[in-house]
Amino acid sequence: MPPVIVAVAAAVLVLSLPYWLPGRVVALRVWIFERVNGDEGITVPCPLVDVSRFRQVYADPAANGRSKGAALSDLFWYWLAPGPHIHQEHLEPGPLYEEVARTTRAFLSMPTVRAEELTAQCVERGLSGIDGMTTVRLRDLMMPIWAEFYYEVVFGERCPPEARDLIVANADDVVTALKCCGLRHMDRRHRLTDYLERRLADVRHPLPEGLSARERALYLQGTFFNTAIVQTSEAMTHLLMVLAQHPQVQERLRDADDRYVNRVIDETLRLYPLFGIAHRITSAEVRVEETTIPAGSVLCFDYPAFHRAGFEDAGEFRPERWETLSARDVNHIPFGIAANRPCPAWHLTPITMRVAAREIARRFTLHTSAAHTRSVPNRGPCLLVPRDAAAPGVRRAAVLAAMRVRDRWEDLWRSAVQLVLGGYMVWDARRQRLCERHFANIEAASACPVTGRPR
Repeated sequence: MPPVIVAVAAAVLVLSLPYWLPGRVVALRVWIFERVNGDEGITVPCPLVDVSRFRQVYADPAANGRSKGAALSDLFWYWLAPGPHIHQEHLEPGPLYEEVARTTRAFLSMPTVRAEELTAQCVERGLSGIDGMTTVRLRDLMMPIWAEFYYEVVFGERCPPEARDLIVANADDVVTALKCCGLRHMDRRHRLTDYLERRLADVRHPLPEGLSARERALYLQGTFFNTAIVQTSEAMTHLLMVLAQHPQVQERLRDADDRYVNRVIDETLRLYPLFGIAHRITSAEVRVEETTIPAGSVLCFDYPAFHRAGFEDAGEFRPERWETLSARDVNHIPFGIAANRPCPAWHLTPITMRVAAREIARRFTLHTSAAHTRSVPNRGPCLLVPRDAAAPGVRRAAVLAAMRVRDRWEDLWRSAVQLVLGGYMVWDARRQRLCERHFANIEAASACPVTGRPR
């Protein structure tokens, strides 16, 4: 083959890599993760449990196990360390879970007006340093805002800069590891735990009894400064990305009533659910018509598949569909199901998201040419243009063109990094067996000294 043809073919191959290789690498990584749970995992919906039975099985009283008995739990405990054994998401059902859940609800209970005021204050402070046309990563922009918000939820006072920095460093490290974009840095996480332990006397509500001081700090860290910060930042990243991609929706949202903003939020969380897979371990048999799911099965509820089933043009962003639809009647559970560990912030989150979206849209026009996927591993590249100083169209177009090229090549590099680091973390989590060892230690401590069996 002539050298010129070889050179041209090689150049075409290299230049096309960002358009085909990342998807194949992601598919390989998903294949690896699916093998983590072995043969015990049952993905729902599936031929055994179709979409029409998704809610029924999700809400079944026997689908109540959370961590014990699932190899996948070792991986999630690894990502959410320290303190996954006291994290509300991973506590087994029982008195401790109920007490922790009541405590969380007490912290999150606040009048709507107060939630709106606090959100607006935090957003104003978070945007105060932006001057002129600026490119940002939306998740990075939002994390300090929600760090300040949830600090005040917990402590009832304005967040000092040093605390905000500790919270953001912790939350960013957690979500970066979860997306396999970087390894864990436990020193960053432990610094926040130490800080929270020193501040236990300053919280707004009594903390769960029966926990040590360290465990109470880990409860605050896992519930409010891991999950709340990460999930709200991710939700706002998705919302702002769709606004950047749909200028007509962005303009209408600025001054729209709550009903319209709620439709935009509902459609955003339908297309980009915050959970990929929610796993539950069955404590008893689950009956689905003529089928029986055995006790000890690991049910992996596929949110993206469920949220797209039964919708016309399911892949399109169409907030107007919610003018006639009700979440109760369609496949839409962005905050889970009330009967099975719903998100404790299901009421507060839409309120805060509405306010934050309006405040940002009133100050800036948002533009992006970056890819928008459910996992937003690129942290949401976006161009913010102050409304009182609109950037020239040529300059804006040049920035967006550069963003598009950079995003495609970042996607190529990142997919390879995710494959390597994700593979390593799967191996390391299985090696450490944080969840398995935790429950083994509990059983050993409760065993009869004579027979060696659990009492």
